[in-house]
Amino acid sequence: MSHSPSLFEESRSQFQSPALFGRALNHAVDYMAKRHTRVPEKAAFAPVYPSAASRTAMEQFTEPLPQNPGNPGQILDLLHSAGSPATVAQTGGRYFGFVNGSSFPVALAAKWLADVWDQNAAMYVTAPIAAHLEAVCQTWLVDLFSLPETTVAGFVSGTSSATFCGLAAARNHLLQKMGWDIREKGIFGAPRPRVVLGAQAHSTVFKALNLLGFGRDNLEIVPCDDQGRMRPEKMPETNDSCLVITQAGNVNTGAFDDFAAIRDNAPKAWIHIDGAFGLWAAASPGHKHLTRGIALADSWSADAHKTLNAPYDCGIVLCRRPEALVTALQNTGEYIVYSEERDPMLYTQEMSRRARGVELWATLKYLGRSGVGELVAHLCNMAKCMEKQLCQKGFTILNEVVFNQVLVSCPDPEMNPALLASLQEDGTCWCGGSTWNGRPAIRISVCSWATTKEDIDASAGAFARALAEVQKKTRP
Repeated sequence: MSHSPSLFEESRSQFQSPALFGRALNHAVDYMAKRHTRVPEKAAFAPVYPSAASRTAMEQFTEPLPQNPGNPGQILDLLHSAGSPATVAQTGGRYFGFVNGSSFPVALAAKWLADVWDQNAAMYVTAPIAAHLEAVCQTWLVDLFSLPETTVAGFVSGTSSATFCGLAAARNHLLQKMGWDIREKGIFGAPRPRVVLGAQAHSTVFKALNLLGFGRDNLEIVPCDDQGRMRPEKMPETNDSCLVITQAGNVNTGAFDDFAAIRDNAPKAWIHIDGAFGLWAAASPGHKHLTRGIALADSWSADAHKTLNAPYDCGIVLCRRPEALVTALQNTGEYIVYSEERDPMLYTQEMSRRARGVELWATLKYLGRSGVGELVAHLCNMAKCMEKQLCQKGFTILNEVVFNQVLVSCPDPEMNPALLASLQEDGTCWCGGSTWNGRPAIRISVCSWATTKEDIDASAGAFARALAEVQKKTRP
């Protein structure tokens, strides 16, 4: 079945006229303005989470696949009228769930431009500018984190993918040392590298290990302290067939493993650091001590869309052994054209992907070294401010607030689920629930540059209101 030529003629004309894109820009600007303002008639903060009515309105999108082409302007209008109200305001200052960062305006604008470029960032030959900006970002990140000069970077969708890539490089490298070429022989019948990790490792680490053929029964779990830090003195003896996985920033407490001590206890092992949001502490003079010893590792994973506040999605895998990462991820084909320049697909598991390095470059270019440090310090200061206010309002803080995570509990832990439900219903801020040492808790992740002291005041006030409401309902 052939398409009507008029459909393509219309599309060509839309690229030559600013009307459609101007309409999209107006909707986007309207959305951004409303997400960062108060609701005047209520003299209260705009809700962070979409209302039930907004979520119900999403049913406007539920329909059979249209038989005929639609009207571009009407399509954009529907997205804004029914889609924008159903979004979560994580780009504002009062979203504290899931360690989700915001976006700096310049980075978002750069992403818009990159979307218009619509580059496939697989190889230099398919997107020279994307490949070059990734090379620049790689150099800047290695310098920012003070990593070994040999370190290379791959730019993927998030830390889940970055961890998978780093651990794949580790697995293949260790097997090669054990006399087994996994690219030729596969995983079946291979000798078994040992995997050592802390009991508080993130769930995505276990997922990556599972995908790579390491079942939970094959893992050696190390006890952690009351903040979730691996206890180096409890580590088993290791050798050069071991993979040791550590973390920079526990997802509940924000705590950092003692990387130098772990390297001392595992001098020949491959060490990977899961630094989804915590690796950026290396850029802050006041928090760099938390990352002491990270340069002693072999691979690292991080997200730029968390602490750095680059737009979604932007994960980073770093590896001090380029040949190990390339060997694990490289693919070949008669049509693949590698160049003498940096070919991005050598360092990721993907071929076709968007040029996410563009907005990462824009973010780093805008902030500079001092700006990244200032951003990290700001997030940590806001977390400390939240800790102080909640303590004054009678809440219990379950962690040492060393970074941007605040783990909160009611005076009566059994009230936490009801308090969380009330807090989310209030809408002033949004936090998620968790469990810490078998105890229900509420997790606050301060991860947006847009968070202000006013946001913290309002959010702490919402906690207090929710607590009063729950206590009132539970009184005999």
